[in-house]
Amino acid sequence: MSIFGTTEESVPDGSQSTSIEYTAQAESMLVSGEVKLTITDKELSVIALLDAASIPFAEINDIDLIDYTVAIRADSGDYSFSRMGSWCSPFYDALCDAYNKAVLRSLFIKSSPLVTAKGVFSYSEYGTTAGGVAPVYVFDNNVTCLPPNLLARRVPLCFLADIDHGDFSLTLRLDTGESYSFSKLGYDTAPFADAVEKQTRKLREDAMAAVKEIDTGLTTAQASQLSKTIPRGAAAPIGSLSGISPTFLQALERKIAASRAHESYRAFTEICDKDKVWIGFRKNESISNFAANAESSTQDEAPDPYLLWMIAPSPDGRFAAVEFAEKDSATFVYKTGGDYASFVRRLNRALEAIGFSREAIRLTDAELRKPENSCYYMAAKRTAALQLVRSNYVGRIIHSSPEAWRRKLAELWGTE
Repeated sequence: MSIFGTTEESVPDGSQSTSIEYTAQAESMLVSGEVKLTITDKELSVIALLDAASIPFAEINDIDLIDYTVAIRADSGDYSFSRMGSWCSPFYDALCDAYNKAVLRSLFIKSSPLVTAKGVFSYSEYGTTAGGVAPVYVFDNNVTCLPPNLLARRVPLCFLADIDHGDFSLTLRLDTGESYSFSKLGYDTAPFADAVEKQTRKLREDAMAAVKEIDTGLTTAQASQLSKTIPRGAAAPIGSLSGISPTFLQALERKIAASRAHESYRAFTEICDKDKVWIGFRKNESISNFAANAESSTQDEAPDPYLLWMIAPSPDGRFAAVEFAEKDSATFVYKTGGDYASFVRRLNRALEAIGFSREAIRLTDAELRKPENSCYYMAAKRTAALQLVRSNYVGRIIHSSPEAWRRKLAELWGTE
């Protein structure tokens, strides 16, 4: 059964069903005894005669099958379901299937995989190492491994800095210092590696086309350098952009000048070392949808063709201010740990992982755990860079007036 195919569940007699109620013996702090189990796209429902519990997928941290017992570790506690007879394996498979679909949604993966394999994976992220055995997929812009637990990872190819080919293994190293290794893929090893390289080249070509749209006068060499510097919406320092192409930086600045972030940009370049202010941009994906519905949306204001954002360091480098050039956007302030450049690279990584959602990087832990934010909660559990960025959040500055904004920025930076 593939999580990218039908949503119907296989049952022991070979028939299909879109909704199955399983019977099991449950043991947990919340509900025990004989229960009925129902799997939806968001949760596992557990109903006993006198008790009931719902286990949202966002709160499930591990699903395992041990000696005909399905064990679940969740934020609300541990659960075990046994005495299911021949339905135990189908229940486990169906639960993992629905759970992994929810994980894919949280990782903003909507396409079908180009290559599917299964093997051993391991990763190193900011001093933490882990791994296991799981299905591995190559998508259009990432490689994703999907064990039914918190070790699931989406590896964005746009930040790929190096590829190491070993004996029947492949290691992907990102510019953030993270590394991800895949091995024991069997006959899928070569197709897996070929797909990774093909999609990496395509992403680079797309990035080159994007920068040429901003500055049509770029040479091929300049476009190539810029595509490596600002892949897939990532920000880069003004000093680097200017060093590659002054006209490209000027084109970006003209777009910022026409946006609601023009005052913030001017303030950042006055307060900070301008070369250390970072700027990022990406194509607005809603443009095509707006154009397609233009006849029925004539009263709506057309969205900006590009979404721009910027990051500025405090004078001592201990803080960073993040600003999105979008309507009603505020300024977010973060601690950098004293290494501004490293923090910004991780911020790039975190934002790409969540589709550049400005809310997900500043919601409180309590807000993140609300049902409406379940996708962001699941993404944060599986994206180390997002965890780091969120843990360093200091505060938000509303644009009430330029003077009040500068005063609040100085206060949060500790420079007043």
